[in-house]
Amino acid sequence: MAASVLKQALSLKNSQFFGQAVVNQPVSSTTSGRLPACVSIRASGYEEELVKTAKTVASKGRGILAMDESNATCGKRLASIGLENTEANRQAYRQLLVTTPGLGEYISGAILFEETLYQSTLDGKKFVDVLISQNIVPGIKVDKGLVPLSGSNNESWCQGLDGLASRSAAYYKQGARFAKWRTVVSIPNGPSELAVTEAAWGLARYAAISQENGLVPIVEPEILLDGEHSIERTFEVAQKVWAKVFYFLAENKVLFEGILLKPSMVTPGAESGEKATPEKVAEYTLKLLKRRVPPAVPGIMFLSGGQSEVEATLNLNAMNQSPNPWHVSFSYARALQNSVLKLWGGQPEKVEAAQKALLTRAKLNSLAQLGQYSAEGEDAEAKEGLFVKGYSY
Repeated sequence: MAASVLKQALSLKNSQFFGQAVVNQPVSSTTSGRLPACVSIRASGYEEELVKTAKTVASKGRGILAMDESNATCGKRLASIGLENTEANRQAYRQLLVTTPGLGEYISGAILFEETLYQSTLDGKKFVDVLISQNIVPGIKVDKGLVPLSGSNNESWCQGLDGLASRSAAYYKQGARFAKWRTVVSIPNGPSELAVTEAAWGLARYAAISQENGLVPIVEPEILLDGEHSIERTFEVAQKVWAKVFYFLAENKVLFEGILLKPSMVTPGAESGEKATPEKVAEYTLKLLKRRVPPAVPGIMFLSGGQSEVEATLNLNAMNQSPNPWHVSFSYARALQNSVLKLWGGQPEKVEAAQKALLTRAKLNSLAQLGQYSAEGEDAEAKEGLFVKGYSY
């Protein structure tokens, strides 16, 4: 879809995005997960637009730049280069990212934090408009973070369904066209049946509400790298989680052609001492996807999950050595930004160099999406692991 089509989508009549709101009713741990007969959830009048948006994001040789860190997490990143956590510093860094020349050649979507969605460049251009001018679809993080799940084995659930319909309508009006909701499953803590059910149900409700308000939902149940488990154990848990996710998506009448997935790759636990080759990661991950993900889903946009920049790119490349029924690509945050942030260091005179680093990292992952990447020439810093135990943002 050309940038002009995105602009045209932004000019839809106000009456369209103020469609029917979906009542947010959480499921209790004792319910069967079935909706009451009186509830009917549809993608409202957005079906065609949702499909077009999903296909644009899942376009050949391109992937997603995840820059949706909360203000607190962004503050930690800024602190690592000696900057205070102020709105001005957050804006300066995010302006560096969105104004990178040529970024749209390799990046199809950018996930923004709420603050960023409403920010502008120093010369007054809305970040949303800057992205659209490069044919990059603006997205928005809509969850409200992880909190302890009562009755579980020290596990979490993701909050944010309350008021999601009205917030999604406002985000659509501001220019967002897809949404992101991250929940997690911890293998060392079980995972318990309660935690898996809560994660799957929350994702399904969020997806239905997002589509009802014109946003393509990215469905992201992240299976954390934390733990000493084997790759076989990760595969076993992932099968269980994705089976339940798609069951509840169907129960909530979510349009599969109008969603994107953001799974973690099937790898051994980060503390297992086991090192899987890219070929093995690809083998297990694709086997999982082929067993659980319908071909109607346009794109699988993998998270990096604490892998090094090079490792995440190598694994993606291995998965694209043969044809897949979906667009298999990336939705990376740290694996795209780590080198960029260090190079910038908060110094205005280094913005151009940092942007070139971002463009290089995006191009390498674009090549991986095409199955054409080689790690030859990658420096040592790009090979440094980015795993953080209990990571949240």
